[in-house]
Amino acid sequence: MSQSLPDLLPVIRKLERSSALSEDDRSKLLALPGRHERVGPAQVLIRQGDPVGDCCFLVRGFAFRHKGTRCGKRQIISFHMDGDILDLQHLKLPQADHSVETLSDADLVWVGRSEIERLMKDAPNLADALWRDTLVDASIYREWILNLGRRNARSQIAHLLCELATRRSCADIGETDRFELPMTQEHIADATGMTVVHVNRTLRALTEEGAIERHSREVHVRDWARLETIADFDPAYLHLGSGA
Repeated sequence: MSQSLPDLLPVIRKLERSSALSEDDRSKLLALPGRHERVGPAQVLIRQGDPVGDCCFLVRGFAFRHKGTRCGKRQIISFHMDGDILDLQHLKLPQADHSVETLSDADLVWVGRSEIERLMKDAPNLADALWRDTLVDASIYREWILNLGRRNARSQIAHLLCELATRRSCADIGETDRFELPMTQEHIADATGMTVVHVNRTLRALTEEGAIERHSREVHVRDWARLETIADFDPAYLHLGSGA
């Protein structure tokens, strides 16, 4: 059943980090007809190759995008959290070219593509905000390609930790110096192209040199400046506050 969507408040807060939205813009977003869904971890929300009918807004929780080879190998291409729009890329594409899966319990809002297209025609400022959000996603993808192709294992994982901590903090779901990893070491391996053994060894090395402490999945950043240096991390690619 369609309903107004106060659930989209985290999405509005994220858009407002890089775009100035008016009260009318916010009202139009909250008035979108859509469907709320609560799901558990390891749920496939969008499957590579399937037709796409709705856009998925991640209100609460963690998810990841991935692509697979014909022989079943998986490459994770991004992690997502509260306020992210999971498949705006498919707004003009009839078929999903990647999959999206939950990492944790998650609250979702599904909105029909036609409703999003109508909104963008009726509210040009919102169209700009959604377009900018998609461009920021593309910027993150480019940084991930650099991470995979030109950084060593130690820098790759340090960079992933820096990005996760920074984005969590901006989404008001954690501090940069202490947070819980939503993903397993297997997920990290699939995001960095390493083996699980290599990921474990690299996390241990970052711990031994004093950059982080770990307790199960909890990470305490003991020396943020050191972790940033190891990671070659510059948050400019996240474009935080770029259009406010």
